[in-house]
Amino acid sequence: MKISDLTVLICDDSPLIRKKLQEILNRVGVNSVIFAEDGELAVEMYKKNSPDLVFMDIVMPKKTGIDALREIKAINSEARVVIASTVGTQGNLIKAIKEGAFEFLQKPVKDDDVLKVINRMLGL
Repeated sequence: MKISDLTVLICDDSPLIRKKLQEILNRVGVNSVIFAEDGELAVEMYKKNSPDLVFMDIVMPKKTGIDALREIKAINSEARVVIASTVGTQGNLIKAIKEGAFEFLQKPVKDDDVLKVINRMLGL
């Protein structure tokens, strides 16, 4: 699979963060990006679209990123969910990894970080 074939779900309650992450994904070659602004919608969008990769904020309305991660992993144990958060506490990192997060990124997310995650996912 090539980067241009990937479908990526961005889940963040901040429209600015969603737009910035989409721009980064587009710059590294991802063409198909879908969005959710809360954890509840993230789970629905995952069910509907089966994206290859999910970028998930931890602190969101309706359902936290950790809860959404848990539900997505229950739908598909192979789901690749990257937790991206400014709340980079050790506790959140441990929770995210325990729930099966593929990676944990500190905001603000940089192009290089996104590319590393995608390359790791593709086995490059």
